[in-house]
Amino acid sequence: MNRIVPLILAVALFMEQMDSTVIATALPAIATDLGVGPITLKLALTAYMVALAIFIPISGWMADNFGAKNIFRLAILVFVIGSIGCAVSSSVMQFVLARFLQGMGGAMMTPVGRLVLLRTTKRTDLVSAMALLTIPGLVGPLTGPPIGGFLTTYASWHWIFLINVPVGLIGIWLSSIFLPVIEVVKPPKIDWYGFFLTSVAAAGVVFGLSVMSLPALPPAVGLVTTIVGLIAGFLYVRHSHRHPAPILALSLFRNRTFRAAISGGTLFRICTGAIPFLMPLMLQLGFGLDPFQSGMITFVGAIGAITTKFIAKRVFAAVGFKVTLVAAGLLGAVTALANGFFTPETPYAVIFACLLMGGFARSFLFTGTNALAYSDIEDSQQSQSTSISSVMQQVSLALGVALAAAILEVSTAISGTHLQIADFHMAFYIIAGLSLLAIIPYLGLDKHAGAEVSGHNPVVRVLP
Repeated sequence: MNRIVPLILAVALFMEQMDSTVIATALPAIATDLGVGPITLKLALTAYMVALAIFIPISGWMADNFGAKNIFRLAILVFVIGSIGCAVSSSVMQFVLARFLQGMGGAMMTPVGRLVLLRTTKRTDLVSAMALLTIPGLVGPLTGPPIGGFLTTYASWHWIFLINVPVGLIGIWLSSIFLPVIEVVKPPKIDWYGFFLTSVAAAGVVFGLSVMSLPALPPAVGLVTTIVGLIAGFLYVRHSHRHPAPILALSLFRNRTFRAAISGGTLFRICTGAIPFLMPLMLQLGFGLDPFQSGMITFVGAIGAITTKFIAKRVFAAVGFKVTLVAAGLLGAVTALANGFFTPETPYAVIFACLLMGGFARSFLFTGTNALAYSDIEDSQQSQSTSISSVMQQVSLALGVALAAAILEVSTAISGTHLQIADFHMAFYIIAGLSLLAIIPYLGLDKHAGAEVSGHNPVVRVLP
């Protein structure tokens, strides 16, 4: 396997994934400079996620029409320009628009990066390549808070965005040299009505859930936009059955392995999206730690994620996708449950061990689901499959944060007090229970599912 291609893609995706969370710890400092409250500035977080939701569906069509390598480099450039815009913003409106521009670049980076990987990697090397590409999605959200806290405390919040400039330019340079030119496949004429419906659906759900979990606007606004998004999603399902070339081909869900990977991965990502929201809050509000200290503790999970890269291919080859994904799901649920027993008196060694194993389990599950999803997909359907996968990831992560916030709200309303450690414990118990549901789609898989990719008892094909 040519490791330079997944490594270049992983660095670019790490920049995008980290930036989506690094802003959280810097919000108070940015808000002070811009003369607004931190709650108002949370619109910048929402603007970023909405841009991702709108432009991810069209990314596959653009990659097919203009070339995946060209679109990937353009995505990095747009992201860098948006980063510069954030750093030089002097008003909240400028900042929100710059974050939206960043989101446009990020929307193209993730699915197109996966598409480049699929089209340049042999199926037998896909697990190893996906292990590299999965690391940014796990490590980025964990490294964002401590890096953001460090730069904001010891330098200036502007550096959170300016640091993307050299990284992005190096990424464009390396992409130009090492990424192969992938043959352009002229796709059918773009489905504009489908693009409109998917944009309203994804943006409505992501915006609505974000507003309800991060109330920069009245919760009623979030509820209404979520309902509008769901209606648009229903209309798109009807539209996709009638259109000969829909922007997102829902017919891919007829593929059993793709359906299992997307449904199981989506359920697990809902829980994964909740944990990075709950853990720092519990450590800060319940344990009395500062943001930098809590960020350094949660970073331990990144170590578990990174170690997966070195053993993933051998494990999947030894026992296959089904057994590995079920075991990883069980371990993820157990470690999520263990978080509900942490107290200020819990030894840090115990906390570190649980977070390490949690990162280990999540990395295995995401590496496996990402590889399994594309194991039986035809080459002509790769751009569609990467777009659908990326849309579901963004919606599930937003749903995870909204779910965690809702659990805390209900728990405090029942107790009639402000947030207590017991409220966080209850949230972790519920998240752990929901994590078990993610295992169900994998249980229905054949034991040889994705064997060509995993290498586990590969099916011997008789040549005609």
